[in-house]
Amino acid sequence: MILATLCYVKCDGKTLMVYRNRKPNDIHEGKWNGLGGKLEAGESPEECVRREVEEEAGLVIQNPCLHGLVMFPGFKGHDWYVFVFTATEFEGELIESPEGELDWIDDAKLTTLNLWPSDLLFLPWLEQEEFFSAKFIYEGEEFKRYEVVFY
Repeated sequence: MILATLCYVKCDGKTLMVYRNRKPNDIHEGKWNGLGGKLEAGESPEECVRREVEEEAGLVIQNPCLHGLVMFPGFKGHDWYVFVFTATEFEGELIESPEGELDWIDDAKLTTLNLWPSDLLFLPWLEQEEFFSAKFIYEGEEFKRYEVVFY
């Protein structure tokens, strides 16, 4: 089981995204993603998301907002549980990311990017008031189905 975070940093109608093209054997290669990564031992999801955004983008976020939990059972051989955040308060300057190319994307254009099919589904949920818990089923890289509950 892998615990991870995912953060969408937002500013002035744009979202900071990373085009994954720099890490060898990256399961996300060629896709656009939010920022995030795996929790380290003893780390809370909030600590992890702050660390990951700083490592990947050079930004120090404050008050990340947890919107939901997504699960990917058996994805690439592991059960992934991902805490999904947004952040609108941050300091710092963008760095050259070790993950890929960073870009501020107009929110209206997010769904035109090469995203995982599950991301296309849950990105609109970030605009809702309810917390969501979702399970996305993939076979290999082929998306099959999902279940979601809103609280």
